[in-house]
Amino acid sequence: MNRLARFAGFGEDGHHDDAVAQAHQAHSTVEVLDPEALREPIVAALRGVHDPEIPVNIYDLGLIYRIDIGPDGDVGIDMTLTAPGCPVAGMMPLMVKDAVAGVDGVGEVIVDLVWDPPWSPDLMSDEAKLELGML
Repeated sequence: MNRLARFAGFGEDGHHDDAVAQAHQAHSTVEVLDPEALREPIVAALRGVHDPEIPVNIYDLGLIYRIDIGPDGDVGIDMTLTAPGCPVAGMMPLMVKDAVAGVDGVGEVIVDLVWDPPWSPDLMSDEAKLELGML
């Protein structure tokens, strides 16, 4: 045993075993995540994603139908597009996934593109309607 270990009391009356057990416990402790604490930063990230054809973010356009946040930080998102033939249909889910994955505390992100219910302008926030001159 080296002098530092002896000075720390390792090896005397099982102190070494207790210290090893405490160190192991400290390293194996998993932080419990409050999924709702991630909701606001996820929504902020989604508001940073814009449909290239419409100057309003996808969240306020009403394109995000569901945000499911697991206790491990994994996120499931159901989203739609303004029309099935939208030219960015292939890119938009990837843009959403990348934006949400960049939020601290988020684990795996799965984005599902859904068409039911169909999108309509009624799903837009008042801010989006105002910005597009619909109010």
